[in-house]
Amino acid sequence: MFSRFFGRHFGKPRTAEDEPPDKLRMGGKDWSFLGADMHSHFIPGIDDGAKTIEDSIALVQAMADMGYKSIITTPHVMIDFYPNTTETIQRGLQQVQDAVKERNIPVAVKAAAEYYIDEYFMEKLAKEPLLTIYQNEVLVEFSMLFEPPMLHDAIFNLQQAGYKPVIAHPERYLFFHNQMGKYRELRDRGCLLQMNMLSITGYYGKHIKMVADELLKKGLYDYCGSDMHHQRHAGLLRELAGSKDHATFTNYPFMNARLCF
Repeated sequence: MFSRFFGRHFGKPRTAEDEPPDKLRMGGKDWSFLGADMHSHFIPGIDDGAKTIEDSIALVQAMADMGYKSIITTPHVMIDFYPNTTETIQRGLQQVQDAVKERNIPVAVKAAAEYYIDEYFMEKLAKEPLLTIYQNEVLVEFSMLFEPPMLHDAIFNLQQAGYKPVIAHPERYLFFHNQMGKYRELRDRGCLLQMNMLSITGYYGKHIKMVADELLKKGLYDYCGSDMHHQRHAGLLRELAGSKDHATFTNYPFMNARLCF
């Protein structure tokens, strides 16, 4: 603990050569104040994230280098493309945890899921327990282009089953962009909102950035997540830490720190 403040030798001021390279590239800033990330795709070979265990470890190491202490990775559960189950996710998680331990990477890793709301999800909800990011909180997503007809039913059914929906990257749902009141409505219905960190950089497009800025201004976000899939995302997250936008995150009361384990 003390070495973090005094360098390699007790009482000796920390110098540039003591800093890890990633932190130097980020201008001395990192994401340690968040503590935990709660949206990523690090389990190898089961969705559009990490392809191999080597990819997984590289991404986990990048997160550790950026100051994260806990990771809740969230593979897609989407019947048409990624028909993952609790068993496939937990099996892949064990593989990642073993590799992280073997390499002494100082970060804890757990798994939940990013559930895609469709008819299959509604059936799944009725039949089996869901993986949660925190207590009863479930990360969900849906079509970026069209509001699913069962969206409100899905939210109601989740809540009836004792879950609290966490809406992944709400700024990316294009059909809400001309209906900003929908975001407040989701919050009023008991949902939490999770921003993708790179949205604020314009990575997903200028209109998505504008909506993210507006949701931040209105205080409607609860969590922020990396939604990291690959090394390009890791590089952009490092750049974001070294940019003026870093202050946007330090000044906003995101709840990520309570997810540390």
